[in-house]
Amino acid sequence: MSVALSPRQVVARLDRIPIWSLPYLFIWVIGIGFLFTFFDIFDINVSFIQTCTQIQPHCTPVNASSYLGLPVLINLFGYVVGTLILSPLADRFGRRDMLLVTMAVTGVGSLLTVFSGNLPYFIFARFITGIGVGADLAIVNTYVNEMAPRSQRAKYTSLIFIMSALGAFFGIWVGLLLTTPATPWPLGLPFAVASSSFTSGWRIMYVIGAVLGLIGVLLRFQLPESPRWLISRGRIQDADRVVSDMEARARRHGELPEPSAEVGEVAIVPRLAYSAIFSNPTYLGRMGLLLAVWFIAYMTVYAYAIGFTVVLATLHYPPPEAGLIAAIGTLGFICCAVVAFVFGERMERKRWLPLSGLLTVIGAFIVGLAGNHLALSFFGACVVFFGFNLWVPMTYSWSTENFPTRARTTGFALVDGIGHLGGGVGILAVAPLIPTLGPLYSMLFIALFIVIASIIAQWGINTRNQVLDVISP
Repeated sequence: MSVALSPRQVVARLDRIPIWSLPYLFIWVIGIGFLFTFFDIFDINVSFIQTCTQIQPHCTPVNASSYLGLPVLINLFGYVVGTLILSPLADRFGRRDMLLVTMAVTGVGSLLTVFSGNLPYFIFARFITGIGVGADLAIVNTYVNEMAPRSQRAKYTSLIFIMSALGAFFGIWVGLLLTTPATPWPLGLPFAVASSSFTSGWRIMYVIGAVLGLIGVLLRFQLPESPRWLISRGRIQDADRVVSDMEARARRHGELPEPSAEVGEVAIVPRLAYSAIFSNPTYLGRMGLLLAVWFIAYMTVYAYAIGFTVVLATLHYPPPEAGLIAAIGTLGFICCAVVAFVFGERMERKRWLPLSGLLTVIGAFIVGLAGNHLALSFFGACVVFFGFNLWVPMTYSWSTENFPTRARTTGFALVDGIGHLGGGVGILAVAPLIPTLGPLYSMLFIALFIVIASIIAQWGINTRNQVLDVISP
């Protein structure tokens, strides 16, 4: 009993488990939340043109990009507020309980968006949604990395990311169905339903988001608390019970190895999580590097994830065609998530990032030169979405691994949350240049930022298959 109640030994027993040892249903419980989160991130991509023309005087498909920047920036500012306020509460009150709160806030924000009657109200509703989404991203990634086997942290982050890809897929395709007019294939969807008598498709999209949020909250009640967090709060017996359940489930698949001597100590520290980072030169330096990586890369990620359709429309693609190109691009997102799941542990996290940048540039080059060759535009969009999304799950895993248990959610929140402002800055900076740069240079200019971020990342630490509490004590 004394061994079981030793914090160091409980962590050693957790680290020796070589497989996912929670019910596989829990992966999909977490995944439903991520599906909703990314549905919400991507649903604005196609639908914003209809939203803008309905609630903002003088907004047209051609000038919608000039109105997109502020809603995106304020939504991403909500991410910062959410991550800096709600995410640290997960280091104090627990991962699981705050996962319920963040999903509830996101759902409320989506419901508020349904009733938008003007652009300021729409922006406010997107701000509320952003508060929930930003914190949820931080807590989910922390939770998965603390519960997954040490040799498969990126793998299970990528598995959850498959649900993210499906959320993006549904967000864009539902937007295409509900917010663009019927257009002969392949210039659009012949069965799309938007028309002069049906202009509220974008509101239905946010109703769907609110329903998904409610489902996510109800399902998350089943999740156990992270043993690492329980130990950090001195709740050793509770941690022991969770680990014992995980061991029992893992033994159904074979004998477990002996606990390794290579195990860090999970510090029991009552002070604020922020102080664990800002008072420590090592974690402060890691935070600075990761913040630069996230901020610069998000200038590419959000310009494509949220603004791809609007960018193409500004370049005089008809909105149904622009939306269809973006929708086809999400197939690349899904393929990327599967590839990350299968191969994510083959290389160090940071080594994946230059590959992501290269693929994004190649895809941008293809789209920029495609012109009226629709098949080439489809292919280029798939490569773009594959490229910039490959960057995401690897950097999710890498960021959580850079910080200690007592401040892991807070550390992720700082770099990812503040980094999201780069997405808004990117759209505000790029949008005015699109008409003068033209298709090729617009696409390449947007892709440039993720290349810069990938180069900066190479100065970061290696974390693959290492003990969390050793690399981040």
